[in-house]
This record gives sequence, C-alpha cells and structure tokens, in this order.
Amino acid sequence: MRKRGHLIKQILARQLYKYTRENQEPIALTNHGETIGYYIPAQSQSQKKDLESLRQAVTKLSNMLAEKGLTEDDIATDFQELRKQSN
Repeated sequence: MRKRGHLIKQILARQLYKYTRENQEPIALTNHGETIGYYIPAQSQSQKKDLESLRQAVTKLSNMLAEKGLTEDDIATDFQELRKQSN
C-alpha cells in the first residue's frame, strides 16, 4: 500500500508561535502525535495595507509611463545602457 503525504503540515503545539511568525501556510496542530486542531492563517491588516499601497504605486507608475509614451521595455533598455556605461 502506498503511503500518502499529508495535505497540511503538522507541527507540535509548542512550536506554534515560532512557526506562525515565519510561515503563512495552513498547519495541523499536534500533541503527542494526535491532531488537536488546525491553524489557517489570515492576512494581517498591515499586509493588506502594504499590498494596496504597492498596487497604487504600480498604477501610478503605469500611468506616468503611458503619459510619456514609454514602455517597460524602454525603461529596461535605458537601465541596461546605463549599467554598461558605469562599468
């Protein structure tokens, strides 16, 4: 019989604090090998605000490029040329 992998990562209950600070994936909480619960992380408000700020910055940059008639490729080409000049 083939063993199937766990769909959810398992950790010890005492590891919860450290693990949740470093990871954002669902986990099964275990105690003495028995699953005692599940943890499904939620996105923090600060992460949501950061993501929204980043989206706004991308929109502003895209609008500025469009107003100037520039593309992302134009910017990349200019960057590469400047790097060559500085070497």
